[in-house]
Amino acid sequence: MLEACGLTSAEDLFAHLPAHVRLGRGLQIGPGLSEYEIVDYFKARAAENASDYACFLGAGAYRHYRPVLVDTVVSRGEFLTAYTPYQAEISQGTLTAIFEFQTMLCQLTGMDVANASMYDGSSAVPEAAQMAARITGRKAVVVSRTVHPEYRAVLRTYARHQEMRVEEAGYQPESGQIDLDDLGRKLNEEVAAVILQSPNFFGVVEETRAAAELAHRHGALLVFVFAEAVSLGILEPPREADIVAGELQSFAISPSFGGPYAGVLATRDKYVRQMPGRLVGQTRDSRGRRAFCLTLATREQHIRREKATSNICTNQALIALMATVFMTVYGKTGLRELARQNLAKAHYLASRIQPRFSGPFFNEFVAAASGKSAEAVNEALLREKIIGGLPLDRFYPELRGHVLLCATEMTRREDMDRVAAQW
Repeated sequence: MLEACGLTSAEDLFAHLPAHVRLGRGLQIGPGLSEYEIVDYFKARAAENASDYACFLGAGAYRHYRPVLVDTVVSRGEFLTAYTPYQAEISQGTLTAIFEFQTMLCQLTGMDVANASMYDGSSAVPEAAQMAARITGRKAVVVSRTVHPEYRAVLRTYARHQEMRVEEAGYQPESGQIDLDDLGRKLNEEVAAVILQSPNFFGVVEETRAAAELAHRHGALLVFVFAEAVSLGILEPPREADIVAGELQSFAISPSFGGPYAGVLATRDKYVRQMPGRLVGQTRDSRGRRAFCLTLATREQHIRREKATSNICTNQALIALMATVFMTVYGKTGLRELARQNLAKAHYLASRIQPRFSGPFFNEFVAAASGKSAEAVNEALLREKIIGGLPLDRFYPELRGHVLLCATEMTRREDMDRVAAQW
């Protein structure tokens, strides 16, 4: 092979690389291990994880119970190794699961149609913004500062080369909700959408209806964002919105150091042809039987490039299936009860630790660290095998010394009492 390439050694293959990026020595790895030694090694590494720690960290990735049935279903070969469902005649199982996923998300969000899933919540938000720009013919969006900071960062990355202007609306220092006066000042005939998250990054439930009325009054659409999907079990669906973008990690998807997750994008029926991604629809086969197929796929590989609405050509089918099994296991009543448990536990914790904001909250809230630094509080908690909340000065310099705390159905009262003792 080297001779065919006109080279004399394997090192010549890398001669084009600068010397400072080449290792220049052998890899410093130990000798090989037997199978049982490898198993013991990974058991020891797993024991170093924080699996037996109490956790009060949320901020877009939540610790919820995962029903055992989820992995039983998604581990089946028909789903785990399934090819992308272009050939409907051999993909009915996958297509059926996606159709059920879409149907449940419509029921959950109050929208008319949902796509087959997005990569995650952070990519769903800018895709929703671009969708709003196509619908309105406008080139600016206003996003609340209470939207997840990392979602806003991805939005700015998308917008940079799309000739889309992104402005941010502030929040009320007392309630933690979007400042509607500031939003009103930023709305004009160039704004395609207002992007609002609820519960927002501070855990506060937003005034969605008021924001929608303000956006519509200026000819803009409302993009409703959710990062904590369990909240939809108890909060009113965002029917005032025009587009819903969200993250489904809470629905039996392990935090897994940040992914893979499954996002979702749902909208009104009249906007369906501007929706990115793919959509599974119900039809009839040649014998009149119920069947499913890819109804819309909006990437340039399927249609003329100038008509494409997105370069997202796939969906998170396996991860979305986890969420589908989760929603099936819990059902409407179970999801409502799960949401109530989250609400009750977070409010018990808040009865011991004064929240920073007065707005209503679901299972997260902001608290001041009472004269200590947020890092000092978390270090003290870690010594008690408790993972504390998120220090907010990383994203909000004005909230230095404040922590975002989360309590879910997995949180125990005695652990909440131990956290409160640090305040």
